[in-house]
Amino acid sequence: MEFKHYSVLLRETIEQLQVKPDGIYLDGTLGGGGHALEVAKKLSDRGRLFGVDQDEAAIEAASKRLEAYGGRVMILRNNYRNAVAVLKELGVDGVDGIVLDLGVSSYQFDTAERGFSYRHDTALDMRMDQRSPLSAKEIVNGYPESELFHIIKNYGEEPFAKNIAKHIVREREKKEITTTFELNEIIRNAIPARMRQGGGHPSRRTYQALRIECNHELEVLRDSLDDMIAFLKPGGRICIITFHSLEDRIVKTAFRINESPCICPPEFPVCTCGRVSKGRVITKKPILPSAEELEMNSRSKSAKLRVFEREAAGQEP
Repeated sequence: MEFKHYSVLLRETIEQLQVKPDGIYLDGTLGGGGHALEVAKKLSDRGRLFGVDQDEAAIEAASKRLEAYGGRVMILRNNYRNAVAVLKELGVDGVDGIVLDLGVSSYQFDTAERGFSYRHDTALDMRMDQRSPLSAKEIVNGYPESELFHIIKNYGEEPFAKNIAKHIVREREKKEITTTFELNEIIRNAIPARMRQGGGHPSRRTYQALRIECNHELEVLRDSLDDMIAFLKPGGRICIITFHSLEDRIVKTAFRINESPCICPPEFPVCTCGRVSKGRVITKKPILPSAEELEMNSRSKSAKLRVFEREAAGQEP
């Protein structure tokens, strides 16, 4: 299957990135290379783009898409949490811009055997990096009930998390749960019939929760942001596209703290904690998809773009 992924908020992201022809850029979630291609087009022969992704299919697709820009582009298979360390090992001491598109690709959703979608009857998987030993099947069949409840409630924001976890444990005692449709049936039976009317597929929130846990998505994001902001050159920007409230909250909080890190009590006349601002939040409110984009791609409806700019040299943020 061809790797297809609609690059959400593409025009807005590239505009906010303010690409310099001789600059150095990092796309930490390369996917099919949509954002990366637009950056590469703007670079001179002295500019560089580093594309990072943990999905082998994405690496193959992006390599083909960016082939014409080979001299400007280096593609690395890794998790974006390691991107700064990897670039430092390559002798890069900072970048002019970073893009993170945190959405699951259309390819991953639509390729049945990847197990991301409740719409295909296939093996439970959900691993973005298929080298990982932890899949959704291991979570569903191995996690204790209390932990399943915690994941489904907090990561899926599912009101019936307790009952879903209870039903999963009860059913797996009879036989191992191995397919998406088996899990769908368990979830459906755990939600009262009157509550299954409207509001989308009953499995939607639970699948989101399992995917987040399987790929440690929130932990990776939380652990990466400060290092990425610190890795920006003066005036450099980081553009992050999120697709649910949990991600967006982490990004919003990290940007705010990097802009105003002082922890002194309000009554202190001067700052004594010594924490210095790293820059400024460009997007006080997130940038949302246009009506035209929403019409073209319904999956973009929950997307939000937030942007942070590193303090320019010799300038107060």
